[in-house]
Amino acid sequence: MNEFAIFAAGCFWGVEETFRAIEGVSDVAVGYTGGHSNNPTYKDICGHGTGHAEAVRVEFDPAQVTFDELLQVFFTSHDPTTMNRQGPDVGDQYRSAVFYTTPEQQVAALAAIERCQPHFKRLIVTQVVPEATWYRAEEYHQQYHVKHGGGCKL
Repeated sequence: MNEFAIFAAGCFWGVEETFRAIEGVSDVAVGYTGGHSNNPTYKDICGHGTGHAEAVRVEFDPAQVTFDELLQVFFTSHDPTTMNRQGPDVGDQYRSAVFYTTPEQQVAALAAIERCQPHFKRLIVTQVVPEATWYRAEEYHQQYHVKHGGGCKL
């Protein structure tokens, strides 16, 4: 039976592309989570008034790829030490976060931070918070790099 994981690691276009390439991942959708308003749009979250993060919802087969392996990809594919920023993208919607869907995911995410911290000069600021209401982003954001070419690898 497939499981879900939700990660925020900056602009969701590149994050989606990174997770979609992993064997055992059956689907990745981009969207918004962790905010306080209902049915936000991209324009809404870019206005910094909703509190939502750009995030990816990853569906995976734990028999093929474990949550710990997904965490490894997460922590090595972005800078978890920058508050509300990834590269040139600045704002609370670009924060680093794991939105855990089970108590086991929470424990694993916190343990991953402890394991990863010695590899960074600055403090890891990744939030580990309960899953919040997920809002799928507008269709033009789904598989953006596939539709429009190019692709930034985080």
